[in-house]
Amino acid sequence: MIRELRTQDATPANAPSRRRLAFLGVCLVLIGFNLRTAFSSFAAVLTEIRASGSVPEWAISLLTTVPVTLLGVFAPLAPVLARRFGPKRVLLGAMAVLTLGLFIRPSEWGPAGHLPGLILGTALCGAAIALCNVILPSEVKQDFPHRLGLMGGLYTAAIVASAAFGAGFTYPVYQATGSWNAALLFWAFPALAVTLLFVVVAVRARPVRRAAEHGGANVWRSRTAWHVTLYMLFQAMTSFSVFAWLSPILRERGIDGATAGLMVSASIVLQVLGSLFAPVLAARFWDQRAFNVTLAVMTSLGFALSVLGPIELVWVWIALLGLGQGALTAAALTLIMLRTRDARTAVNLSGMMQGVGYGVGSTGTLLVAAIHQATGAFTLAGYAFLAIGVGASVFGYLSGRRRTVGED
Repeated sequence: MIRELRTQDATPANAPSRRRLAFLGVCLVLIGFNLRTAFSSFAAVLTEIRASGSVPEWAISLLTTVPVTLLGVFAPLAPVLARRFGPKRVLLGAMAVLTLGLFIRPSEWGPAGHLPGLILGTALCGAAIALCNVILPSEVKQDFPHRLGLMGGLYTAAIVASAAFGAGFTYPVYQATGSWNAALLFWAFPALAVTLLFVVVAVRARPVRRAAEHGGANVWRSRTAWHVTLYMLFQAMTSFSVFAWLSPILRERGIDGATAGLMVSASIVLQVLGSLFAPVLAARFWDQRAFNVTLAVMTSLGFALSVLGPIELVWVWIALLGLGQGALTAAALTLIMLRTRDARTAVNLSGMMQGVGYGVGSTGTLLVAAIHQATGAFTLAGYAFLAIGVGASVFGYLSGRRRTVGED
């Protein structure tokens, strides 16, 4: 029997109707679809932004690193805000901020140029995405307790798909308009549409009960929670480095912008497939040790070979990276649901693992930037991510053991 059927969350007597639950599920998936376009769209036109001369080199490193750092900074606030205002209302507010950030990001600020808009818009996007990242798994745990594998796969696949669409469609928009500003602005409109759609869900959400304001296991004292968190950390180091740097890496290896965008998009399409099936498979296994380690090895090898391997086989390396990374991301997020017994512990663990994981994991993008600035090439980054893969394998094994947060 699938492990998700053993959840301890009871279905409340006043549970929403099937139609309302289906609408909620669609909204959660669509929110996930907007959580990576801010990262991958910027990377897709990074060469053009550099060539425009409107952004100094120091700001490029800042704009590729700060968003992931903000994921870590704001993630611990999500459980606090969710207890105060309710998770669905926080999701609505976060989507509104994300939409605002995407509109501001490509704007020009008079004599100051594009830099203030890029920095402010990117910061707003990072803060908003942090809140959504944390709350989405707990909402799935709360509202779909008997469909964790299905809903986990759908929303993580949507998150990965958003990166694919950002990478694959941003450059064609640039080619059609001749403006990197227009290419970035394009992604504000899907976010706006989902925000308006989710208003219906947030308005109907039940008020927060003060009695439930403090609850769930103390994740900071749990070894299992720390193992899951460190697994997320190493996953994040690779994941966001791929979003930020894979396209520039391929272009530096002699691949033109359109083909590089196609390769990144193809890789992330494979990530969608991996992320769609990984939660279901993880939930069926007795434990996830071998599964987690396999995914960590696939991902680190795929990234390293994309940098170091023969260029003639680049499509093979891209495919290996795509399947591994998509499944690895989904497996890490699925552990939030598999290692907790209730929604409050799930949101606490989600806040911890994404706060620490993304906060420290942002050093991955900074590491690649520093290596490129110091050496003028990405070669050393390939070896660095082989070492990161070892860390992901170790903590993937530990977090894959069949244990529950609060019982270790």
